[in-house]
Amino acid sequence: MEITILPEDLKISPSNGVQVFTYKNERDNERSKINLSKNTISFLRAGTKEVIGDDDTVLIDNQKFVVMKSGNCLMTEKVSDSDRLYKSILLFFSNELVVDFLERNKLVSELNEEPKSYYIFDYDEFTHSFVESLEEILLMPSLIQEKILKAKFEEIMLYLTHHYGASFLNRMIHRIDDSMIRLTNIVENNRHNKLSLQELAFLNNMSISTFKREFYKHYHETPIRWFNNERLNRTALLIRAKRKRPIEVYEDAGYENFSNFIQAFKKRFGVTPKQYQIQN
Repeated sequence: MEITILPEDLKISPSNGVQVFTYKNERDNERSKINLSKNTISFLRAGTKEVIGDDDTVLIDNQKFVVMKSGNCLMTEKVSDSDRLYKSILLFFSNELVVDFLERNKLVSELNEEPKSYYIFDYDEFTHSFVESLEEILLMPSLIQEKILKAKFEEIMLYLTHHYGASFLNRMIHRIDDSMIRLTNIVENNRHNKLSLQELAFLNNMSISTFKREFYKHYHETPIRWFNNERLNRTALLIRAKRKRPIEVYEDAGYENFSNFIQAFKKRFGVTPKQYQIQN
């Protein structure tokens, strides 16, 4: 699977730290590998977006927009049911601009919460108008765009920090330097997402062999065995709570057919799923 680097692969002109791009697609994109070299606001206008990162999975429709920290992520884009279109206005900005904004406005604070990769906000009248203004700016000559975009970045940041506080910006520019903490965050937050080893390694910015080695150091199991056991544990919980019948959960556990699921379940718990449900 190819890696898309944004904004570089969009071939938009370099700027003073802020860039904007209208992205449209008429077909679904399933779990693309994306490297965001800059922080990004995705103002979704049509369709839905799912983003899987190192600490969270977010799903938004065109009633919301998402602020994304630079780094690796997996992105799924679905076209809208009505007009079969996916559309997003992307605003890219550097960490340097964020730091400068926080310092000038005396908004720098101690980090009292864990850093996050994504922050979701609801549209309101102001943000709708803001996105429309970005689309108008895209019709202007490049030189004019560069001069206006930095002011537009300032505008949206002043608005968001006024309404929601500056915590999200302070948390966004903070990095987790400990690779093992990052690995465990990614693993724990994606234990039920059925990601491939290749996708997990990408989120960790590692080769597959390095990821498997580092994973074993912490979990003392191979990734495949650990994830299989976690999914079986979850299906056992659903069965025990009698919310689901065994035949309803085997695909969620990552098995293509029911008989393989029964064999794996019996190997782990000593009884078949049906027997387990009766006993519990």
